[in-house]
Amino acid sequence: MADALAFSNAYAPEHLILQTDSASDYVKDIVNAGSVFVGHYSPESCGDYASGTNHTLPTYGYSKMYSGVNTATFLKHITSQELTRAGLANIGQTVMTLAEVEELEAHRNAVAIRLKDL
Repeated sequence: MADALAFSNAYAPEHLILQTDSASDYVKDIVNAGSVFVGHYSPESCGDYASGTNHTLPTYGYSKMYSGVNTATFLKHITSQELTRAGLANIGQTVMTLAEVEELEAHRNAVAIRLKDL
């Protein structure tokens, strides 16, 4: 079963049907699949039409990078961050180097000004 799961994760199927005894034990080992159908009574057609998932799933191995469309797809997510003085001191030079390599002088300068005041 380990070889089959490794193959499946490398292939990244749109639909993965685990129709084995103790199928639920293997769900934790799946890292790339659009949708997983677990057990003898879970055909993919139920997921497509009625059991709560949907038919809009990543194909051609894209489940390595993307999830199927779901309600979370339509939610807005905002990230935020707050560095401490020590945090900026620790990563500041690295950030300035990366900004310089990318020729983003304003990004480099935004860090340099703050480091000067530490």
